[in-house]
Amino acid sequence: MEKKKKRSIVRGIILSVLLVAIVYTVYTTATKDKVQILKEGSKAPDFELVGLNGETYRLSDYKGKGVFLNFWGTWCEPCKREMPAMDRQYNAFKDQGVELLAVNIAQSDFEVQSFISNLGVDFPVVIDKTRSVQRAYNVGVALPATVLVTPEGKVKKIITGEMSEASIAAYMESIKPE
Repeated sequence: MEKKKKRSIVRGIILSVLLVAIVYTVYTTATKDKVQILKEGSKAPDFELVGLNGETYRLSDYKGKGVFLNFWGTWCEPCKREMPAMDRQYNAFKDQGVELLAVNIAQSDFEVQSFISNLGVDFPVVIDKTRSVQRAYNVGVALPATVLVTPEGKVKKIITGEMSEASIAAYMESIKPE
């Protein structure tokens, strides 16, 4: 009789855990669409990431400057092709109040450092190790993706895909402070 009672208790606990798991799954599925979708005109979500140089970068530190936020990965050929052009334009616009921040999507420090060293670019590079910034900016798997942030901290434009040097220059011009 004692064995039967223990078995009933264990079954009850297992059933309870399963019920909680089912309720949780249904709840998260039902509310996942409530994630704020970033769009032009939205306030750009603030974030804090550490750069390859060891410095901490926060979007809020760039208040009053235009920010060219580029999401990329070392496996991405278009990313590799547009980076030298981004570097040249960054050097042309950085003294005019435009910042460039290259956000790598969750790769190792070694991979990113090697990639950047081979390209010889000067702009700040950060790694989104937890993909929290990628999620906040609704950046999917299609890279490169660039978000232009105005000096007031609003999203001016979201660009997916490779950019030409002329379009990079035009985009940087468009977020330059008055």
